[in-house]
Amino acid sequence: MASARTEFRCLLGSKIIRRSSFDPHETLLDFLRLEARLTGTKEGCAEGDCGACTVLLGRLRNGALQYDPVNACIVPIGSVDSTQILTVEHLADAEPHPVQQALARDHGSQCGFCTPGIVMSLAGLHNACAQGQEVADQDTINDVLAGNLCRCTGYGPIITAAKSACAQPVPAAFDSLRTSAQKILDDWQDDASYLDMQGPKGRFAAPIDLNSLWQIQHELPDAQLIAGSTDVGLWVNKSHARFNGVIDLGKVQALRHIEKDTCALTIGAGVTLAESIAPLSALASDLGPLLHRFGSRQVRAQATVGGNIANGSPIGDLAPALIALAASVHLASANGKRTVALESFFIDYGKQDIAPGEIVASISVPLNAHTDFHCWKISKRFDQDISAVCGAFGLTIENNTITSARIAFGGMAATPRRATLCEQALIGQSVHRDLLSSASEALSKDFAPISDMRASASYRIRAAQGLLERCLRSINGETTPQLFSDVEALEVPARG
Repeated sequence: MASARTEFRCLLGSKIIRRSSFDPHETLLDFLRLEARLTGTKEGCAEGDCGACTVLLGRLRNGALQYDPVNACIVPIGSVDSTQILTVEHLADAEPHPVQQALARDHGSQCGFCTPGIVMSLAGLHNACAQGQEVADQDTINDVLAGNLCRCTGYGPIITAAKSACAQPVPAAFDSLRTSAQKILDDWQDDASYLDMQGPKGRFAAPIDLNSLWQIQHELPDAQLIAGSTDVGLWVNKSHARFNGVIDLGKVQALRHIEKDTCALTIGAGVTLAESIAPLSALASDLGPLLHRFGSRQVRAQATVGGNIANGSPIGDLAPALIALAASVHLASANGKRTVALESFFIDYGKQDIAPGEIVASISVPLNAHTDFHCWKISKRFDQDISAVCGAFGLTIENNTITSARIAFGGMAATPRRATLCEQALIGQSVHRDLLSSASEALSKDFAPISDMRASASYRIRAAQGLLERCLRSINGETTPQLFSDVEALEVPARG
């Protein structure tokens, strides 16, 4: 078993920070602004939506230091133990970073409130381009900026600045920060200790192995588990939720594996959504676009596969796709392991088939489960928006006949759920558009959705039927129009 450490540690730029106590509900943003007095990082929404609080989080991944943009407003301070944090202030030492220079030169800032977060997002892209990991093309820049809201400039000048900045080399000061951090983080990783701190307002633990986790859970049976905290962070900020203890699963190495054999792809619960995009996209091409619309880069860098499933949201986008792909969820506790079909894991709103002391350990997805798989998300905004309806269709077609069907929707019921009547209407039928009428009628009987701020019940039914029609047209060989046509960003000068 790894050894517990009662002192928090991190690198703030090049400075080592150590603390013997903290409030487990304290966010990284509050630490930066109120204690470290690095006030360049702003608080906008406190929900992880606007990106004004974006910082770069440096973590070791397979022995290499990787910088990810994260929303500091919803990251607990304890979760950044043994990492490096870079803020907009660190980029300007000793001279402005190429991203900062380009934004100033190309008029990419007006009121300036959102600018520090934009700088940090683009600085992450700049570093990735220098490492040969990304290319600063239009699509990539749009994806990087999707998590940063700006009401003043339009995005034309910002995109222009991004293209020009990413063609510049990494400054010596940034290289120095990275090199020194790599050595310190290596040393911290080698000591194989984990944070377990009791503060005046509760205990925070971030175990790195399962045995330590089971022991902490035994001592803190009512502790709040987090695995990314992209939702729990909202509970803390908006509902003022408080817990007796917090257990962060993000550093448990046994939950961070990705394995693929001849039968299935298995993704550990601690794998981030960003890390899951490539292996899941390899299973079905539609999963890539769906996952790229899953929050923002800041969210995907923190949120985990297990956290998304364990949260049990009826409008989570991952569950419908995985249910249609016949995924299973593997649960673990100190008493052993068990496996259930993902569709059976969701019992009712806010209720999952998970016993006290159990955690979601991994998700397995069968390979080649269907000959045709499609999934689409409908939301009010293209980027960074929760689904009104998410539909996933897994069909097996042999000799022009549908021999099996798994159809699942999110946003249509209290849980992500299969459309069993619609499936029955399709199985055994020849592939042709005349199927639409009977299958659409069956689908309307599968669900009784509610009306809420995202969509009315009637809209949800009609949207679901529209996605069904889209699926049937696709398998019939018809060319279907893009749900969202590509729109080139207008590179226009800033106003005023």
